[in-house]
Amino acid sequence: MSSAKIFSWNVNGVRSALGKGLGDFIAKTAPDVLCLQETKCETATASTLGLAFPHQFWHEAEKKGYSGTAILSKTAPLSVATDFPGDHPREGRVVTAEFAGCYVLSAYVPNSQRELERLDYRLQWDADFRKYLAKLAKKKPVVVCGDLNVAHAEIDLANPATNRRNAGFTDEERESFGTLLNDHGFTDTFRAQFPKLAQRYSWWSYRPGIRARNIGWRLDYCLTSDGLKFTQPEIHDQVTGSDHCPVSVQVDATL
Repeated sequence: MSSAKIFSWNVNGVRSALGKGLGDFIAKTAPDVLCLQETKCETATASTLGLAFPHQFWHEAEKKGYSGTAILSKTAPLSVATDFPGDHPREGRVVTAEFAGCYVLSAYVPNSQRELERLDYRLQWDADFRKYLAKLAKKKPVVVCGDLNVAHAEIDLANPATNRRNAGFTDEERESFGTLLNDHGFTDTFRAQFPKLAQRYSWWSYRPGIRARNIGWRLDYCLTSDGLKFTQPEIHDQVTGSDHCPVSVQVDATL
């Protein structure tokens, strides 16, 4: 069986990221699949960006300049789908590509926002997404990559005590994510490989000095469904160009 190198990056605007080294990053790392989130890019203009992948699938939000996801691949998928069942606004949050040996998803999970005004919706989104992933996993292995907007454990953010009821670190969001792992057989590949490795984050506020002092959160993940073998889960926190950094994993699956 062959293996596939999968990278994921919340680029916080793909055109902005291109001006900050995204093209060089792709050339250096040579992913088989690249999942992007928060692309903020209309599908009609994506083909003009010059990204070096023969197969590109972009999913824009109804609101211009907001959200958006994409999957770029060297190999042509068997099929591609956007979104998943449920009553959800058109925010361009999920792209699913089916390959010969697995499904790959690029996901941008909704933020619960200030004052947790969107927490209830976020939890419903999570529940519908879990059902969708469970259905896919019955057919073939699944790889979920993206900005999942949750720091699962205290080790996953710099200041857990002061963020206890902030978006991304509420008990409800953490328990919801735990349900995906514990009840649906998904593995957080980085934490499985490095269970006690602290101070490894994938997002930092743009406020001055925050990233230099590594006051961050681990919000970006590569998850695999039960039984899918993986190696080399990494957080590429030396890569700049966005408030998030890329994450990656290599999976034993044929594309």
